[in-house]
Amino acid sequence: MSKNAIEIKNLRKTYRGRGGAADKLALKGIDLEIPQGSMFGLLGPNGAGKSTTINILAGLVNKTSGSAKVWGFDIEENPRNARCNIGVVPQELMFDAFFTPREMLEVQAGMYGVREADRRTDELLKAVHLYEQADAYSRTLSGGMKRRLLVAKAMVHNPPVLILDEPTAGVDIELRQQLWDYVRELNVRGTTVVLTTHYLEEAEELCDTIAIINHGEVVCSEPTEQLLKRIDEKEILIQVAEALDTVPAELTGFKSVLKPGNQLAVQINQSDANVGMVLAAVQKAGLTVKDISTNETDLEDIFLQLTSNRDAA
Repeated sequence: MSKNAIEIKNLRKTYRGRGGAADKLALKGIDLEIPQGSMFGLLGPNGAGKSTTINILAGLVNKTSGSAKVWGFDIEENPRNARCNIGVVPQELMFDAFFTPREMLEVQAGMYGVREADRRTDELLKAVHLYEQADAYSRTLSGGMKRRLLVAKAMVHNPPVLILDEPTAGVDIELRQQLWDYVRELNVRGTTVVLTTHYLEEAEELCDTIAIINHGEVVCSEPTEQLLKRIDEKEILIQVAEALDTVPAELTGFKSVLKPGNQLAVQINQSDANVGMVLAAVQKAGLTVKDISTNETDLEDIFLQLTSNRDAA
């Protein structure tokens, strides 16, 4: 048994054009390894190929070539076993309006062959804070409640791999926190979680490993801590009392720009940062420091740099 929950090798997907339209190459031979027990972030702009990858793993879209395994089972050679080991929370809110949450989970469990004695319907409803709404029609639930119900639905067969495709879209802050608390709990118990999200701060906080896909290609895949070190820059913002119309000559040796409000923005490398040298240059220029702050690199900076560079290419 591999130590990876998901293994993808040279996965390609081409959507055939219709009515004379050109074919679209959605995946250009991606490779990914997602370790068992990880909290893995799969990020990328709209149309990058994230949902196509997820739908192939879930058996909803046929791959053009390459291979993919879920929990050691090839999705083509052992599709039933592969699907039994994965739960997917889709972007779309799809419900039968006349089913209650309890009925929906019971039906889903039956479709996976879960015996009545082994079903965890009430446990799951409590876990996603929907027990009080268990017997209400699904059409009466709010968007956030429906999103949490999809998580419970994906977990009825207790899969070792859970994929969350934009799970917090349209969910308010409190409910989002409740959802993440439950997902963290699942991960602590051993469930491998794969997350796609446009909230980059969520990925930075939650995920131990992050892959970025752009135009159907994997731009990078590495531990979050290592990824955050990719841009080795820190910005120092220095507000001075004097009116400035240009960067003082004493600071031209640094990467400096003048910003509104008599602010000097100085870029330095975090690995060999020496704020003292910058302040010494400011003092040498005869300037009076009113305020000083720093801006650290975050995941959004790295995401924009990696995807923008690829777009430019």
